[in-house]
Amino acid sequence: MFFHRVAVGVLLSVVLLPAGRSEEPASETGGTPAPETPAGHSEHGEVFNDGPRQAAYLMGGTGAIDFPVTTDDPEVQRFVNQGVGQLHGFWYFEAERSFRQAAALDPECAMAYWGMAMANTSNRERAKGFIEKALAHKDGATKREARYLDALHAYHDAAQDDRRGRNQKYTEALEEIVLEHPDDLEAKAFLCLQIWLNDRAGIPVSSYLAADALLGEVFEARPLHPSHHYRIHLWDRKRPEKALASAALCGQSAPGVAHMWHMPGHIYSKLKRYDDAAWQQEASARVDHAQMMRDRVLPDRIHNFAHNNEWLIRNLVNLGRASDAIDLACNMTELPRHPEHNHFDKNGSARYGRRRLFETLSRFEMWDELLAYSETPYLGHVENLPEQVQRLRFVGRACFQSDRISRGEEQIAHLERMLADRESRRDEAVEKVAAEADEELSAGDLKKAQDRARQPFSSDITTIGKALDELRGHQAVLAGDAEAALDLFGKSGGVEAEFLVRAESAAGMTEAALKRARENVKKHEREAVPLAALVDALWTAGVREEAREQFQVLRRTARSADLDTKIMERLRPVAESLEIEGDWREGEPAGDVGDRPALDSLGPFRWAPGPASPWTLTDVDGKERSLADYRGRPVVVIFYLGSGCLHCVEQLQSFAPLTEKFRESGISLLAVSTDTPDSLAMSHLVYGDDPFPFPLVSDDTLEVFRKYRVYDDFEEKPLHGTFLIDGEGLIRWHDVSYEPFNRPEFLLEEASRLLEQSEAQVRTGAE
Repeated sequence: MFFHRVAVGVLLSVVLLPAGRSEEPASETGGTPAPETPAGHSEHGEVFNDGPRQAAYLMGGTGAIDFPVTTDDPEVQRFVNQGVGQLHGFWYFEAERSFRQAAALDPECAMAYWGMAMANTSNRERAKGFIEKALAHKDGATKREARYLDALHAYHDAAQDDRRGRNQKYTEALEEIVLEHPDDLEAKAFLCLQIWLNDRAGIPVSSYLAADALLGEVFEARPLHPSHHYRIHLWDRKRPEKALASAALCGQSAPGVAHMWHMPGHIYSKLKRYDDAAWQQEASARVDHAQMMRDRVLPDRIHNFAHNNEWLIRNLVNLGRASDAIDLACNMTELPRHPEHNHFDKNGSARYGRRRLFETLSRFEMWDELLAYSETPYLGHVENLPEQVQRLRFVGRACFQSDRISRGEEQIAHLERMLADRESRRDEAVEKVAAEADEELSAGDLKKAQDRARQPFSSDITTIGKALDELRGHQAVLAGDAEAALDLFGKSGGVEAEFLVRAESAAGMTEAALKRARENVKKHEREAVPLAALVDALWTAGVREEAREQFQVLRRTARSADLDTKIMERLRPVAESLEIEGDWREGEPAGDVGDRPALDSLGPFRWAPGPASPWTLTDVDGKERSLADYRGRPVVVIFYLGSGCLHCVEQLQSFAPLTEKFRESGISLLAVSTDTPDSLAMSHLVYGDDPFPFPLVSDDTLEVFRKYRVYDDFEEKPLHGTFLIDGEGLIRWHDVSYEPFNRPEFLLEEASRLLEQSEAQVRTGAE
């Protein structure tokens, strides 16, 4: 009933202009009006569409930077300094925001556009657009600034396939800046960064010590300069111990930048100092969580966020901190998903959180908990096939390990059906190629074509086959065939060595079990779980003295471990034999980690949704509607740019047919328009004679648009936005962009998932 209205919408979009815009005058030359910028798009061109559209603020904690630029406005200089500090912390999105704020305050400041280009070094087209903008203001720049502009312009203007050449020339250009301006600490820092980056372009670092000495000059002048980050990268894969001094200062040099806390974790992880690595990664997570909750940024929009948190979970497991690992993995799975930023086809919070939760529950033998989670949105069924297979495999493992044999066999049967389906579809694809092949096609070319037809199915078939191998291995254990079981476990891959040690011990294969346990400890030095498994295997085998010796090592290795897990509880007899009662952990933190703040002072351990701002607006009938009207039930609020915005018309039309499905899920729909209350009537005409299925309200003053950050502060114009607000008034999901969000089916499914999650796992930002 809604589709016929598209034509009407197109017609009206010709005569109805977006709110806040007047009719364009005819051009002086031909009488044809200049093309109008689409609603929500930047007036400065497409290059400005994707970046930050909300104003920057001086957040503090971005590093002690002094990078003088040509401007008469001290505020511009402060934002440039902040942006450079954010560049040093690889916080590119916020760096671009800071530089854009500088450009908004002083449009003639060439280095503001240079900064935007620097923040987009991995997006060449955007970077080129920004550096061209910078060059347009080059006449007002100093000679030093011109050097920076020319160097970056040459880098992005060079042939893309000459990666080595353009990196070499850029390095030489930075070196010239350092030689001409020896007091420019940022030039030295950027030069050292480039020397390290050159390795990726096929230019090996010729002298690590020389690069380190260059950084030494920076630290001599400014001990807490954020280029400690670069020293960590320089030595990370070469001699990590050479960066210990910078690891102790990196986060402290720019405490408001999460990545600066993360980076020391690289060094400590390489040196097997998992306590210190986890501390750094937790600090990073807390700083990220605080900023995201403060500024309403969806988690997976932040560089490195998901990677940091999943690595933190792995290090928590290394320490035996099962409870914290599970808590953070749950939080990662709870986070809002988005078809571009966080979904199962990329390494984001959704995929990482789910996998780390499965792995952690399995590693600590929490079979009942794993099965319980598998019936919730945390580890429940999803459409992604690799995730389905992973779930069936872990659920099957938990069933066999907890004597739920029939349910375990159900997982095998399900996997067998999946395998048969994929093999059948593969065979059909191969047969189709043969049937449709040209008679003149050679046998070799036919085989290649058939191999290409098989390829899309190969990965799925292999993944399913490995899962079946493991679960059939569990069946073999139950049948008393340890040799067959171990063979199947070996083929399957992904079965923890600690489990294999227990399987061999239970089968009376004592020497094999001890050998595997010792090798596992050697391979995973200073990790609590492998060492606990070795102690248990030794004690079970009657090798009591060595068990006690290894237990003494474990006491320090597991000094922060949870003692109520099965793997640790099994060691109680060992502790008692040493006359140790109660808590047997011991050890003190390292003394070379710098002055660390209290973790709670950096931010919360978990991300949580924040409160939605209240509002009261008028609908087409002059009736007041407010967010408070929806207290107790969730609502999707669509911010659209008036009846003159064709893309908005399309968005509303895509949501309208699903109104009833949203209602069946307990979710209301409402749209906030830039139209005046009187103009809302015109909006209804766009949709024909039928009553529109959900309310449209007016925010012609744009007050609510601004409150929800659905507004371009730089160009002073509204943007497109879509929000899910739950019954408690918390923003559970949102999308703000220069284009409207037009995936209502996705949002319906995601809203249902988010709202089904345990209320115990949802905490407000105020808490």
